[in-house]
Amino acid sequence: QVQLIESGGGLVQDGDSLRLSCKHSGRAFGSRGMGWFRQAPGKVREFVAALSWVGDTYFADFVKGRFTISRDPTTNTLFLQMNALKPEDTAVYYCAASNYGDLRKDDEYNDWGQGIQVTVSS
Repeated sequence: QVQLIESGGGLVQDGDSLRLSCKHSGRAFGSRGMGWFRQAPGKVREFVAALSWVGDTYFADFVKGRFTISRDPTTNTLFLQMNALKPEDTAVYYCAASNYGDLRKDDEYNDWGQGIQVTVSS
């Protein structure tokens, strides 16, 4: 059973930065697609960013130029660097791992973290 543990969330102000981390417990981290999704209160879960096992990156339009995604294979950790945060970025952020498929679609993911709160105050 793979576990994904997110960390790094919190309360920040408009324009601040945060870096989310996601620790993958399994051995297959290096060969899996990894992604970040978020869900704000009263809204559906939406795609944020993804990183394929060969290094291709994908971003939602609303985070392009502000967020970057990376991984450290030595520690089985996925990162989401979030800069220039806005109040509309407030949400629970989820890390997810995929064996195969379109990394922009949440139903292509096999394992999910428990989520971590990010709150951006104005």
